[in-house]
Amino acid sequence: MAEYIAELLWQREGQAFLDNRYSRRHVLRFDSGQEIAASSSPHVVPLPYSDASALDPEEAFVGSLASCHMLWFLSIAAGRRFCVDSYQDNASGLMQTNEVGKAYIALITLRPLVIFSGERQPSHEQIRQMHEQAHAECFIANSVKSEVRCEPRFSD
Repeated sequence: MAEYIAELLWQREGQAFLDNRYSRRHVLRFDSGQEIAASSSPHVVPLPYSDASALDPEEAFVGSLASCHMLWFLSIAAGRRFCVDSYQDNASGLMQTNEVGKAYIALITLRPLVIFSGERQPSHEQIRQMHEQAHAECFIANSVKSEVRCEPRFSD
């Protein structure tokens, strides 16, 4: 079993807080050493309290699903001896409200365009099948039903 770690850090830095007029910008740190500027989406929290140039959770969710799908597709294509030259996806996520009025990502649409090279070219049906298999194997797609736990820690 593997465990994946993400550290999140937000600090008030002297801003007013109780009036709900504070920056949502924060940092995500990963075990790879990368730090990514993150924020709420301007679609959810208006500017200037959100940072449109930072990654928001909804974008990260769509991006992680698209990335996982691509990685599986590449592996499947290589296993079938099809040489992929490029893979581009214009993925999108649609936010809606459910029956109790809670917002959620109701639909993620992947729009991959894969360019192959070499004598061995897959048919459109073979490409569809590889995408179906990639979707079935994708850890993130299989995790959408995940249980989410919150285990608070305390400083005292």
